Amino acid sequence: MGDYLIPMVLKSFRGRESWMRGVDRSSGLPSAHGPVLHAVRPVAEVPRWALLERELFAALDKAWRLFSDRYTESDGRLVFRDRLGVGLDGRDGVDDFYEPFFNWPTLYLLGGSADLLPAARRHWRGVTAQLTEMGMLVDGYERGYDWFHQGEGMLLFYGLCLADPGDPELRSLATRFADLYLPDGPNFDPAHRIVRAPHNGAAGPRWGFADEDAYFPWSLALRPYGLPLDGIEGVTHFDDLASDPERARAYGRAMWERMGRGDTLVNLAATGLAANASLLTGDSRYADWVAAYTGAWQERLTGRDVLPDNVALDGTVGGHLEGRWYGGHYGWSWPHGLSSVASGALVGATNAAFLTGERGYLDLARNPLDAVLRQAEQRRPEERGTLGERWEPHLRAMTAERTLMVPQRHNDSGWFDYTVMPTQLPMALWHFSREESDRERLELLRAGAGWDWSAVHTQRIKDEAGHEEPWYEFLQGRNPGFPEQMLLSALESSAERVAAIENDPLDPAIGPDALGIHHWQHLNPVVTEALLQLTTGSPQILYNGGLTHLHLRYHDAVERRPGLPSDTAALVTDIRPGNTVVELVNSGASARSVLVQAGAFAEHLIRTAAVDEAAPVPVDGPYCRVRLPAATRVRLTLTMSLRGARAACASPWETV
Repeated sequence: MGDYLIPMVLKSFRGRESWMRGVDRSSGLPSAHGPVLHAVRPVAEVPRWALLERELFAALDKAWRLFSDRYTESDGRLVFRDRLGVGLDGRDGVDDFYEPFFNWPTLYLLGGSADLLPAARRHWRGVTAQLTEMGMLVDGYERGYDWFHQGEGMLLFYGLCLADPGDPELRSLATRFADLYLPDGPNFDPAHRIVRAPHNGAAGPRWGFADEDAYFPWSLALRPYGLPLDGIEGVTHFDDLASDPERARAYGRAMWERMGRGDTLVNLAATGLAANASLLTGDSRYADWVAAYTGAWQERLTGRDVLPDNVALDGTVGGHLEGRWYGGHYGWSWPHGLSSVASGALVGATNAAFLTGERGYLDLARNPLDAVLRQAEQRRPEERGTLGERWEPHLRAMTAERTLMVPQRHNDSGWFDYTVMPTQLPMALWHFSREESDRERLELLRAGAGWDWSAVHTQRIKDEAGHEEPWYEFLQGRNPGFPEQMLLSALESSAERVAAIENDPLDPAIGPDALGIHHWQHLNPVVTEALLQLTTGSPQILYNGGLTHLHLRYHDAVERRPGLPSDTAALVTDIRPGNTVVELVNSGASARSVLVQAGAFAEHLIRTAAVDEAAPVPVDGPYCRVRLPAATRVRLTLTMSLRGARAACASPWETV
């Protein structure tokens, strides 16, 4: 399977080796870390954005400790005296135990306190032990569930790997988890290039949706979304099932036969496991599999207007659904519709493009977005469909009568369920590709919006996205007040959760019951979206299993750890590869030394770097160093080649 892929896969690992040699004798640091740039401009008055940034770091440092003290036990597990499977389908819940900590390694990576990394690791280990005791894991991994949820639960692990890539245990686990999906593993059929079932994991394919053959999971709470499966005789409405238990059981059996086996598009999120292992180890087997599996889905799009969401066990699109290209689990007909389809396609496409260097994979991610945009309509706020909680403040603030909405779902009746497109999807695509056609899609959405894209609405949903529009406007030079507004909003969001934790009536010795396991997610006080946007020039990580893709990141060159040093703030104002601009401010009384890295995995190549108005100096590597004496600031202008260097999940201190 892999021989024809090896040349393009290895391209991303060989890279340029010139920056890997030599030592700068004057500093004791390897010359691979680039030239030393000096800040000489004194800080007459610390910019407000810099003060707010450091205030946010300080507030979050207190907030995560409060959460940890209130909701976890000594070994890091969550306080929970109930058992999973009670009142649920027996498979759900693993992700909900990891999700409360999903962005803690990210905060450490950005410059959070040194003890945050061991704390996040302790919680990951504690929760893993807790779930193992409840029978939800096999050898430390999810026994078998859908990848919409598995992707959410894996973010904590991916974050730990990026924050501490030299840890041998994490590397070993990363390869073992990824091996579950390679051709020799239990989940993948190499002949048809499919993941065998929508529910999959350490135990291999887990057929159906629960351990009962006739299980019907469409509870009364999900009635507003409508039926998940079309074409069943005698069933046209939810009431046909709610009033007839035997018919409901028959419907459940039909779901098992038609949707509980074969591949589904959201399984593309499993490529995150292999991409993570590939970046940690450089083993081409994992990149080969990502390219092969994503390529199979790309072939299924050939000749079609819309990316299909299901493949039968024999490899045919719609083979279990009477030929329908829609109707798969977490596909176009499912309540999440566009969000789950486009997210899965985007995760798979970016992983394949990242590991192989072949940008054509990105067309897989473009198709779902463009497919629904072809059906877009101007609609009134009250015509919004079943999803779209995050748009409530935007729609309330509208002065226009209508705004652009797209259908989220498709069934036998056609496209339906209109709401605003989730901007994090086209934003993540443009940020990865940096192609003009992908930026034009954002401009189209902006032109059709009935509200002010520059407005910052203080809100927090669990994926921690939701402020892409005002950040985009800032990058385009149309929203100069964004940094201060966004930081104030982040401080407010975290403070709201701190207050909720302090006033939480939940018994701290018992915790929530099995139906309340989302309680912790709603109270996680760590917010990183603002820091990602402002300090790294990057959007929030895709919540359903995306890897971290950063334009810039930083290391404390003295402490030799990830993140901005104490008293140091960063503001990225331009992310164009040919003109990346970042302002660094040291507001403290001691000198700081910052290693600036291009890309989360040092994959971008910095061609030149200019300090303030000085002439640019050559870099030709992924790093440059900045020395900031006490109370100084500097503006760096970088010219970069995206993904022009060797990508690897490794510490800069280990790569030379």
